Amino acid sequence: MNSEGNSDKKWDVVIDNSSKVNFNLFELFRYRDLLFMFVKKDLITVYKQTILGPLWFFVQPVLTCIIYTVIFTRIAKIGTDEVPAVLFYLGSIAIWNYFSETLNITSRTFTDNANIFGKVYFPRIVVPVSKVLSGMYKFFIQLGLFVLVWLYYVFVDHKVSPNFYMLFLPVILFEMAILSLGFGLIVTSMTTKYRDLSFLVAFGVQLFMYITPVIYPISKFKTHQTFIWLNPLSSLFETFKYGFFGKGTISLFWLGYSVVFSIVIFVIGLLLFNKVEKRFIDTV
Repeated sequence: MNSEGNSDKKWDVVIDNSSKVNFNLFELFRYRDLLFMFVKKDLITVYKQTILGPLWFFVQPVLTCIIYTVIFTRIAKIGTDEVPAVLFYLGSIAIWNYFSETLNITSRTFTDNANIFGKVYFPRIVVPVSKVLSGMYKFFIQLGLFVLVWLYYVFVDHKVSPNFYMLFLPVILFEMAILSLGFGLIVTSMTTKYRDLSFLVAFGVQLFMYITPVIYPISKFKTHQTFIWLNPLSSLFETFKYGFFGKGTISLFWLGYSVVFSIVIFVIGLLLFNKVEKRFIDTV
């Protein structure tokens, strides 16, 4: 074929290292079959060789709830706004587990997948997004366990009084998803050059739980509440508790702040990820 014919050639996919910004969101739709395949793989392989299998989705939050109840309620005497401790902690654990596990997994995207990334092309964003979606499966299972206990306290024991703020649950889940994904994309983009960050993130997420109202309600703090509200997760936890328990602190201002914060972090994460994915194989 002559040079003129080559110049007129229309390629279906062009892979280059240009500096232009392309979030690959359309490609994410084109590769949706691959995305769902990754999600399915995550769900099947996590507990494939374990004895209890998917039952660990229930065992882990139950054991954690028992430990929290004994340590923080019985020993440390930390109140739960008159909400039954088991219910308070089951709800908090479901939310926190989704955020922390998604952040930890997506923050290792480049280092954990360097082998496959170096061999075949597909939109790299498919991998972290698949972790977000597979994490939702576990979240809904644990949320189902929480709902069963919650229904007992609503209709039998009458210890909680839910309200329409329960309808904010999709907003809470969406914020957790884009916030954990955004932070994960930022960290994985930086760990291609600074490997120590992966260790700091795992440790930092554990500490972050203690400045997030997971094991306590914000109402326990009479001062310095603004510092706690600056944590974008605080309004999510408090809105969840207020909606399902009728107890706690609700602030639409801080909820709006969390929405804006989450979107900004997500966009920054996409920008960094887009920049690094073109050259990460040379540094990872």
